Amino acid sequence: MDRTFVGTPASPGIVVGPVHLLRWEVPEVRHRIVGDEAIPEEIERLHNAFAAAKDRLRHVRARTAEHAGPEEAAIFDAQIAMLEDETLLAEVESNIRQNYGAEKAFDLVMLEHRQHFARHAQAMLRERVGDLTDVHIRVLSLLLGLPDHDPVDVPKGAHAILVTHDLTPSLTVQLDRDAIVGIATDAGTRTSHVAILARSLGLPAVLGLRDATSRLTGTERVVLDGSVGVLVVNPTEAEIEEYRRRAHSEAEELAELRQFATAEPITRDGVRITIFANVDLPEEADSAAGSGAEGVGLMRTEFLVVGRAVNPDEDEQYRAYARVVDAFGGRPVVIRTFDVGGDKLPASGYPTEANPFLGWRAIRMCLDEAEFFKVQLRALLRAALHGDVRIMLPLVVTLDEVRQVRTLLSEARSELALRGAKFRPDVPLGVMVETPAAAMAADTFAAEVDFFSIGTNDLVQYTLAVDRGNANLASRFTPLHPAVLRLIQRTCEVAVAADLELCVCGEMASEPLMAFALIGLGLRQLSVAPRSVALVKRVITTVRAEAAASAATEALAAPTAAVAEQGLRRRFIAEFGDAPFLRDRVAGGLAGSFVS
Repeated sequence: MDRTFVGTPASPGIVVGPVHLLRWEVPEVRHRIVGDEAIPEEIERLHNAFAAAKDRLRHVRARTAEHAGPEEAAIFDAQIAMLEDETLLAEVESNIRQNYGAEKAFDLVMLEHRQHFARHAQAMLRERVGDLTDVHIRVLSLLLGLPDHDPVDVPKGAHAILVTHDLTPSLTVQLDRDAIVGIATDAGTRTSHVAILARSLGLPAVLGLRDATSRLTGTERVVLDGSVGVLVVNPTEAEIEEYRRRAHSEAEELAELRQFATAEPITRDGVRITIFANVDLPEEADSAAGSGAEGVGLMRTEFLVVGRAVNPDEDEQYRAYARVVDAFGGRPVVIRTFDVGGDKLPASGYPTEANPFLGWRAIRMCLDEAEFFKVQLRALLRAALHGDVRIMLPLVVTLDEVRQVRTLLSEARSELALRGAKFRPDVPLGVMVETPAAAMAADTFAAEVDFFSIGTNDLVQYTLAVDRGNANLASRFTPLHPAVLRLIQRTCEVAVAADLELCVCGEMASEPLMAFALIGLGLRQLSVAPRSVALVKRVITTVRAEAAASAATEALAAPTAAVAEQGLRRRFIAEFGDAPFLRDRVAGGLAGSFVS
């Protein structure tokens, strides 16, 4: 076996530890016919598997509640309830009495249930598919005698590297940072949800390894390098020492960068750029506020519904938003409404769709589920009393959607007033520009919104027709494609003409070469991961906006993303002079995960 797996660097850092191999997928079940005399034994096997699965889920729930909280642990209640459903048990027993082996009898029933629920007209029932799949995997694993590798089993202090095909919500809520120190997955890219989550948790991660779960046994020791994107299997002591030396060097480089956290982000020719932070979880608020950011350009709110069995009520949401707003002490906090769908699925499932990124997601789902959406809007209006809150709408493609949201906001205000709740009525409302439609029609929104924000992750995906989570297409996910750059330029021109604030909050803004390009395209607000604030400030204070504009003009005229990158890299390096750290990183292809 090749000792080095090469994937996509998704979250920086170097860690060494044992593999915790998690194969969380429905196993194949062969068709097994049993004789009449074996039917009672098969039914007993089924009952034992159900009982063992319930015991296991109660254990998982308790451990999850201990390190992630009771709300997150509640995701497993629905699965326990399924295993206590007498009707489900009776259906499987009926199949066994038709001479099917217990595992095949259960498999057939679960496949039928999952298909039925996936097509159901009621969204709440469609959302049960994820729970059904988890139960399907768990019971079949017991019936087939397969190993149980829940991440909840990893003991604290194990310093294990989790290797799995992908991270589902039910697996994510079990992650214990005292046990898991790194993540490696077969699927995913740098802009998929698991990558964003890993960076949020500060866990080194390598994604897109394709077949690591099938080639590893779980007995290996590995080095995971989330900065370069490799997983080294059973390294020698000399190799471990070299990686530790590199980890120490990276730590020194980060320490050097921290001095820029408090620097004024002004280019060498006097152009000021505002730097905001992206916040994924309320727990990050204090560290993000101390990162040198001037506010929050994107607070993601999916954490409230992803990995949960029950939707959060208004008070829980209000507390989460208020915590972040309070941490930033009056600085702007842009909160994005639920962007659920695509690769950010609720724990209890989601409608099965052929093209989920083009399907029922984000603002579309929220507008269709108006009562669910108004709970969030009321919580946001209340949290706005704590500071400068701004509401941002994801995946908007038509002005009609903005107008519908304004109607719901008006209803939310009336409902709060009716019950005597305190709230701020005049919260600014903005839209994310994430599709070619929104960018090309940006002028149609300008008169009815308060600000724009470009979500580069989805803008690249939709412009280039490349699934951002597909590891096979990672090399085609190229933000420097001329079409993407022109759509960003178009949005910037509209914002300037309408005197609207415009920020870029996608992952593109966190990368030095990309930040240089964005400044050149005219962007004056960037929102980045908290740990990237100092790095991006270092870029800003080193370059000239005039040089960035010249480089961007050249990139806009380039025939391909590769040519655009070459030109930008050459001009970028020329700007740094005696700044070898950043110069070397860019020369070495820092942006390679985007434009290789």
